[in-house]
Parts: sequence; C-alpha cells; structure tokens
Amino acid sequence: MEMMDSSDENLRRAGAAIAAGKLVVIPTETVYGLGADAFNPDAVARVFEAKRRPAFDPLIIHISKLDDIERIATSFPPKARLLAEALWPGPLTMILPKRPEVPDIVTSGLDTAAVRFPVHPVARKIIEYSGTVVAAPSANPFGYISPTTAQHVAKTLGDRVDFIVDGGPCAVGVESTVIDMTRDIPAVLRPGGMPLERIRDIIGEVLIPGKKGGPIASPGQLKSHYAPHATLYLHPWNSLPYALRQTSPDAVAADPSAAPEVALSAAPMAAIVFDASRASILAESGLFRRIGVLSERGDMREAASRLFALLHELDAAGFEIIHAERVPEEGLGRAINDRLYRASKK
Repeated sequence: MEMMDSSDENLRRAGAAIAAGKLVVIPTETVYGLGADAFNPDAVARVFEAKRRPAFDPLIIHISKLDDIERIATSFPPKARLLAEALWPGPLTMILPKRPEVPDIVTSGLDTAAVRFPVHPVARKIIEYSGTVVAAPSANPFGYISPTTAQHVAKTLGDRVDFIVDGGPCAVGVESTVIDMTRDIPAVLRPGGMPLERIRDIIGEVLIPGKKGGPIASPGQLKSHYAPHATLYLHPWNSLPYALRQTSPDAVAADPSAAPEVALSAAPMAAIVFDASRASILAESGLFRRIGVLSERGDMREAASRLFALLHELDAAGFEIIHAERVPEEGLGRAINDRLYRASKK
C-alpha cells in the first residue's frame, strides 16, 4: 500500500492505477471510497474481497461528468435530471435502470445501478484521469465505521489496497443520500448527506419506505452496519442520563424513571451527545469516563462531519460500551440517527 498526497502528478497516477485494475482509495466529500474500474469485474471482485463485503450488497458508481450517465443508465427520467441539475455534483446517489454493459457484480445482479457525481475535486480528477467510471463503496472493513480520513483507511485496510490518496478530512462525513428514481414516486432508500427537505423542494413528493425484507437495492440498507468494536446503545436524549437503567433505544416512554434496571457494567463507558450544553448536563451524572460532543454549538453539518471520526476515536481509546443520543430528526439529523441506529445493539 502506498499513501499519496493530492498533487496532480499523483492524481494522474491514481487514475492510471484504476484503469490498470488496481484498488485506489479516493477522498470524497462524504467518506473515503475504495475505488475500482466499474467495468472491470476482476477489479470489482477485489473490492468485495478487500472489504469482506457480501456479494448481495451493490456498489455505487462514481462519475466525473454528467455525460457519463449514458455509459451506465438506459434512461434518465425527468425528475432525475431535475435533481442532477440542482444537486449534482454532491452527496446524492440516484438509482437508475442500468445498461447491460455494467457488470452484474457491481449491481449484485439487479437491473438498476446506483450512480453518484461527487463534488470533491480530488475524487473528480482521479475519475477523470482513469478514463472510466469508478465503483467505490466506503473504504473500510464491511460493517465497521466508515472512514473520514486517509489514516482511518490505512489503519483498517492497510495492504489490502494498492494506493490511498490523502485528500484531508471529509467535509460532509456521512454517506450520500440514496434515492430510487425508477419508481413512479421516487423513494429515499438511505438518508445521507443530502437533506430530504432539499430533494422535496425540487421534485415534490418523495417516499420513505418502511424497513422490509427482500433484495437490497442500494448500499446502507442492512440492519446492522457502520458499527464500532464497542457495544453501542442509542437513546432519546431524555433517557441518556439514565443509560444504566435501560439499553433498548425504544424502551423509554415519556417517564424515563419507568425504565427497567439493568446490571451495572464494570467497563468504562463513553457517551456521544449532540452539543456542549448537553455534555455539561450529562457530566453531572458521573456515569461516563468520556463524553464526545458532535458539535459544540449544535450545528448539524458539523455533527455529521464529526460522527464517524468520533466513533473511531472512542474505539481506539478502548471503550467497551458507548451510549449515544438520538439527535433532532431533521435535515442531516436523519442520516446521523440512521448510522447510529445501524451501529447500535438491537
């Protein structure tokens, strides 16, 4: 594995490496991605092998210009074009009907493909220099915390990849929003870095399907995902100071004192809260060895960008138990809560 900076010479090397069938970790505005030529099935197979990712979980194809859609999709519905004109490049992935040339290994055998146009200039240059389109899931072992720095990738994947391009910390910090544009009424399959409100402002009605069985249509739909090694419990804020009295995210009613008692843990615990004022309140409980704050001033964008980095920090510190707060369910808060829920003990 070679770590590279983002000089133009290295971006050209990275693009050439992808074209040659190598695995290149690329920075995006969401998280770092493990990139391979989307039209090279052998290279894509190495992505699944490096991540130990199950073959039924499809990958997102990244493009460097809008015209690349023609290489991937058989059609581009009017509402999809509206979203592309308003929100691309950006943290939005669209599910579109795929062309037969797209290998089945990329789409897990589905007749649709997930496509994204990243805004990060380093990602776009690497894709452009590769001369192809790039299949790139998050650059982490399957099911583990997503990486938001090159160092996260080096620590968890190391020599399973050929090159890591260091483009600095990711600005958004959670994966892209995934929306299925093949339906009569588009449906968000995964909340992410593009707020639902912005999408609805552009195309109107958007569905949020309930959780159900069946084939996985996009990345990030598994019930358990993005998890640290520590056991993570997710709570509404009004129950977090009472974390030792319950461990189910849905167990607390309006009266937290009604929550059942559980055995006290001898392991040092950490907590994750939304802002500094809540950290001060929680500190008074004396229950936690460390309290991680997503955003000192309660800014949802900062909270999203810090989420995975904070989980990496707490995991590296050796905490066995983490109690986390559900943040307000608005804007990027939906994506934060989704990632915390999937990382939590059910």
